[in-house]
Amino acid sequence: MRIQICAAAACFWLLSAMTATAAVPDGEMSGGGAAIPADEISVVDRRDTINRSVVTGTRNETDIRHLPMTISVVGRDILEGSHAVSVLPVLNARVPGFFSTSRGILGYGVSEGSAGQMSVRGIGGPAQSGLQTTGVLVLIDGHPQYMGLMGHPVSDACQTMMVEKVEVVRGPASVLYGSNAMGGVINIVTRQMKEDGARTSVNLSAGSYGTVLTEVSNSVRKGRFTSVVTASYNQTDGHRDNMDFEQYGGYAKAGYDFTGNWKIWGDLNITHFNSTNPGSVSAPYIDNVQRITRGMVSAAVENSYDRTSGSVSFFYNWGNHWINDGYHPGEQPLDYRFNSMDCMYGVSWYQSARLFRGNRLTVGLDYFHFGGNSWNEQVLDGSITELADKSIDEFAGYLDFRQGFGSWLTFDAGVRVDHHSQTGTVLIPQAGLAFHLPENAELKAMAGKGFRNPTIREMYMFPPQNPDLKPESLWSYELSVSQSLVKGRLEYGVSLFYINGDNVIMRMPNPEGSGMLNMNSGRIENWGAEMSLSYRFNNTWSIYGNYSWLHMENPVLASPQHKLYAGADFRNGRWHASTGIQYINGLYTDLDAGTLENFLLWDLQCSFRVLDWLSVYVKGENLLTQQYEILAGYPMPGATVTGGLKLDI
Repeated sequence: MRIQICAAAACFWLLSAMTATAAVPDGEMSGGGAAIPADEISVVDRRDTINRSVVTGTRNETDIRHLPMTISVVGRDILEGSHAVSVLPVLNARVPGFFSTSRGILGYGVSEGSAGQMSVRGIGGPAQSGLQTTGVLVLIDGHPQYMGLMGHPVSDACQTMMVEKVEVVRGPASVLYGSNAMGGVINIVTRQMKEDGARTSVNLSAGSYGTVLTEVSNSVRKGRFTSVVTASYNQTDGHRDNMDFEQYGGYAKAGYDFTGNWKIWGDLNITHFNSTNPGSVSAPYIDNVQRITRGMVSAAVENSYDRTSGSVSFFYNWGNHWINDGYHPGEQPLDYRFNSMDCMYGVSWYQSARLFRGNRLTVGLDYFHFGGNSWNEQVLDGSITELADKSIDEFAGYLDFRQGFGSWLTFDAGVRVDHHSQTGTVLIPQAGLAFHLPENAELKAMAGKGFRNPTIREMYMFPPQNPDLKPESLWSYELSVSQSLVKGRLEYGVSLFYINGDNVIMRMPNPEGSGMLNMNSGRIENWGAEMSLSYRFNNTWSIYGNYSWLHMENPVLASPQHKLYAGADFRNGRWHASTGIQYINGLYTDLDAGTLENFLLWDLQCSFRVLDWLSVYVKGENLLTQQYEILAGYPMPGATVTGGLKLDI
């Protein structure tokens, strides 16, 4: 019934547009489809908050208006202006349908009591626990980033210091990216140096609860060579006892453009953090300490011509985890420490070609290997108890076909054949339409399948593991409308979606014995709406906002029913100020108790450029001093203030 309503709405919009008197100007973008007038290009290129060109919805760089899925883009200027260490709180504010958990002023941690779980349209973590993000895929420059054993990303590695922009696909993207892209994709596009010369910047700040944030970056572009190097150190005492957090990070990237058509690049990212988990207020922990190191290295050779472009790339990410799970007051300290070493590496190749007018065909192959080993080490004698030592391979081939029909329609369809060494082979299809309407309006309709393979943890580690698990899967249907008016100063978008999935992995009573067992017995049925709006009054003032409504037949943790954000930005001479209000309603923090949270957060920040090379800023968060929780038993801090300076050399 809901699909029929969406189809009827699409037909109505299309008939209305085709009978309108306005016409789309002549011309064609690469890949076919709607023309982009020259005056509109100039307006879009000047804007800071809208990025038309994306690489995540399709492997080659493409105008977002030719893609049937909804993609949100958060640029470097917004990330820098937020003065946030992690990209997640910025995505929380700027991306409708996206939500991530938090437990304090800085740091997410891992294992029990950790935060940083992500969801898109209610899809992200397991339906019952919500403690791991396995249904939303995090990429760095298109390469998957997750812990080889547990199958989830480590949120403290998603630092803004290395990010040029973040592209968020709101909906399945399994055709191009495979497992875990069931609910959506968060692609971190790394830093770039676009102008010749050298630039160095230093950020230093301090704030509430003994928080210290530092970052140094250097960017160079000389002829055909480019490089970016960044380093950071962040720490806080935390707003609760035993909630301190300390993090070291570094990122380096270098590239060389051989001919204008061929280039090579490589990068390295390492982060280490020490985190303490105090436990919930009602069940506090003693000595729950984590020492985590994550690393990533990748390299790619890219080609780009008028009619074809492609890449072959290699990536390797790894982790070393040391965890003391701690003990509750009155209990004995644990006599062992948990250790794990994991890795994930792979090779990806794709080539995209324009075979004829308005056409774009992309063919690709992926090979992934992931796994690791974990063990408990006794404190007294150093003896070891093995927990898991397992690796899995995944092979996939995919094809994406896009065809423009005149200046008013783009058709896109794709399919992926994915083979997992444990669960077998799955077929993943996707198809969509993008109608380019008069008055710079776009109408899009899409249907796609997403899937997630079970993790090594779910199959082989810790009760209730089950090696016979099968992949989770869902179908998503989406209808969206967007428009750019007043020469690009006003933009809005509205999306309707319906998600239906099965084989969701849940903990159920073991039908063949005592205890619990992971089983493919759950279902997903979510639907909702998302809206976004931005208006730039002039070069000084702009406003923006978004709203998302989510209905879940089977509620999950950390996916609010209503999420609203409204903000304003002021720029004048040396001054820059921004403020935002976020309202969260219907957020489950405990499914068993049925605990729901509602809260309203107000943030404000202001910066002043004292000299051409020196700026100072101050930032306030939760200025209404709301008392709220995102994780049950973990009260969030009240009003916090951070102040700092930035040097540009």
